[in-house]
Amino acid sequence: MIRFILAFFGAIFSFVTIGAVLGAVILGAILWIYGRDLPKHEQLAQYAPPTISRVYSGEGSLIDEFSVERRLFAPSSEIPDLIKQAFISAEDKNFYTHQGYDPVGMASAIVDMAQGGRLRGASTITQQVMKNFLLSGDRSAERKIKELILAVRLEQTLTKEQILELYLNEIYLGQNSYGVAAAAQTYYNKPLSELNVEEAAYLAALPKAPSTLHPVRAKESATQRRNFVLREMYENGFITQAAYQDARAEPLRTVQNGDYEGFRSQRPPRGYFTDEIRRQLSRDFGAEEFFSGGLSIRSTFDPEFQDRSAAALQRGLEKYDRSRGLWRGTGKTIPTETLGDEAQWREALAETQVARDIEGWEVAVILETSGDTATLGIEDLPREDSQVVPAKDVQWARRPGQSRARVPGDLVSPGDVVHVRRMTSDDDGSFIRWTLRQVPDVEGAFVAMDVNTGRVIAMQGGFSYQHSVFNRATQAARQPGSSFKPFVYAAALDTGFTPATIVVDAPFEHRVGNTVWRPKNYSNKFYGPTTLRTGIERSRNLMTVRLAKEIGMSTVAEYAEKFGVYDEGEMLKYLPISLGSQETTLYRMVTAYSMFANGGERIYPTLVDRVQDRYGNTIYRHDPRKCVDCASPLVPQGQGPRIVSERERVMDPITAYQITSMMKGVVDRGTAARTVNLPVPTAGKTGTTNEEKDVWFIGFTSNIAAGCYIGFDQPRPMGKGAAGGTMCGPVFDEFMEYAVEEFGGSDFKVPPGGTFIKIDRISGARLSSSASGPNVVAEYFRNDSTERVFAGTVVVDGGFKMGSGLPLYSRQEALTGVSEIVTSTGQRRSIPRNSGFGTISSGGLY
Repeated sequence: MIRFILAFFGAIFSFVTIGAVLGAVILGAILWIYGRDLPKHEQLAQYAPPTISRVYSGEGSLIDEFSVERRLFAPSSEIPDLIKQAFISAEDKNFYTHQGYDPVGMASAIVDMAQGGRLRGASTITQQVMKNFLLSGDRSAERKIKELILAVRLEQTLTKEQILELYLNEIYLGQNSYGVAAAAQTYYNKPLSELNVEEAAYLAALPKAPSTLHPVRAKESATQRRNFVLREMYENGFITQAAYQDARAEPLRTVQNGDYEGFRSQRPPRGYFTDEIRRQLSRDFGAEEFFSGGLSIRSTFDPEFQDRSAAALQRGLEKYDRSRGLWRGTGKTIPTETLGDEAQWREALAETQVARDIEGWEVAVILETSGDTATLGIEDLPREDSQVVPAKDVQWARRPGQSRARVPGDLVSPGDVVHVRRMTSDDDGSFIRWTLRQVPDVEGAFVAMDVNTGRVIAMQGGFSYQHSVFNRATQAARQPGSSFKPFVYAAALDTGFTPATIVVDAPFEHRVGNTVWRPKNYSNKFYGPTTLRTGIERSRNLMTVRLAKEIGMSTVAEYAEKFGVYDEGEMLKYLPISLGSQETTLYRMVTAYSMFANGGERIYPTLVDRVQDRYGNTIYRHDPRKCVDCASPLVPQGQGPRIVSERERVMDPITAYQITSMMKGVVDRGTAARTVNLPVPTAGKTGTTNEEKDVWFIGFTSNIAAGCYIGFDQPRPMGKGAAGGTMCGPVFDEFMEYAVEEFGGSDFKVPPGGTFIKIDRISGARLSSSASGPNVVAEYFRNDSTERVFAGTVVVDGGFKMGSGLPLYSRQEALTGVSEIVTSTGQRRSIPRNSGFGTISSGGLY
């Protein structure tokens, strides 16, 4: 009997022993098989997650951010214990005691599966880290085995705090928020340090189902899950019973529910400036690094200058649009059946995609048209009886194919979505009425930059970014027209010409293949021998063409490319190009004019001062200049720190001053004299292309250059009278008035090596040093050129020989009559005017 009992227990022992050994062998084999080709977990020690890149203004304010996954990295040391305790309670209460896996949880999951349930979690935080970082998200036994193996290995490599840091920065928490720091900002607009118990508990509830536990759409289930986490925190000893009960009684408050202001509302809406930063830095650093590298970008953005540039351009575009008298509206409507219910029409209006980034404009819907008024429902404003549009506000416009409107019903109908603006009194700002507005059909751009550093202080790429994201400042290649002429004149000045050189303004023919090109002046008239100065002040096409032919288009192209108007080898060397018929961008043109203003030194435009990586290392800095005395504690009295520039010189400084002086004449008495009137010396050049398809004005003071372009996106004539001086000049003037208030301005710096000599700007004749009068100009000549210039008349006729019998053209029509000067004795003398030519029609740009 004893032998039988011993044999029985021996068999059982042998069976158990063999089973245990066999189980261990099988388990070892499984672990060996699945553990052979696992990802390297050691790489997690150098964790660098995809992180938001943030753009700051020049003053350090956050203005935009870019990301694929919206994540703000928070080191473990900066994550409050309350946050850690909430997530541990919700996801893995034994986190600090287990070795990477939880046997009790695993057993529970196996029992559930054996009873017919689905394979579920029981994953520890460590296992979740391995799943999120190194494994796929599929639900399979194979993945769970690999997850367990890697979790054990990771626990042997990293500390618990390091693992928790990985988890809390990687976990997805809904609303495109990854990690607890981004989620705290998304749901509460708070830093982690300011979250209370119930807020931390809601964040910890989200990993279970971030998409379904929405704080508004699934508020009840989200609150229940939050309260579950609160209970776990209490049972685990992380909070007191009183704190648990108080937090549980609190309603679920979030940004999404309107309880807190959203973090995006504290930033300006995205515009052309930051979008161009995105475009340029994605090109320079790569899109992946820009969107995921956690870059800190200190931009040149100045909110006040940006707002001023937008307002000036919008005013100019709207002025032209309203002068055409054509009503287009937004083209958007909402169902008329919603108009009787305020809640319904407000919801429908909020969902309508129209521009909402235009300062002073509101989005509204036409609720009713009756008699002489149209009743408005205005977004985000309570209903008032004054929210109507009267008849007198619409009588400037008409619908296509119809006569001019008499009452609002002629333009709009109930359900139409429109833009409106308050009209207020200029005297005291009091409300007058609501007025209909529309985004103009014509578009434009504006750029302003520091001439010494290339720092862009304003960039507006269109009327409204939300209406059209196409940046016409940097992406729209358009013909610059006469704004290109300074490069022709600069090339001539650098090759021996002077502002007093005489060029014949007369008919010109140029044969290209089987065709003959006959350019013309804007006035369709000819003015005979004329100085270079007058040629650029009055924007004479025929003089420019003759000058370009004389010095050669290869020389002109070399200068235009050196200034960056075109890339090297890009400019065509055909004579008509001298009048600005080859496309370029406003951004390039303003940069090139900045080099005139700074005395001929190369600058590179930038929207960014500095870029730092996620670790705070500076990886890009724009300004290459050196401050000689900045490190010295003692600077001599009356002196400031010296800034030394080693920039490349693209133009002789005397040439730069001469062309600047000539362009100053454009503003003082030339094609921009009526619209540009600043209190400091200002130079610039207008530009208008053939058939008035594009108009430009680019100008500068001693420290700021700015430029404006206006035209249709699909080029077409804007109508007779459209010109750079009349359309872009006022935009430039409005913006620069504010820029001058902020930055001031001074006389343009005169370089050494030259002499001022008074001449008659019309005839080019040399005058005495005491001469004065409207046509007397003190020109700056190189010291070695004055004797050669005035030894005899310098005339460029371009091969044209004056014919006899042509009717003479009176210069009084083009200038101000004969040249009159005051001599040193106070006597007035008239200088004989040059001969002119009759009006002969020709074609080309002007």
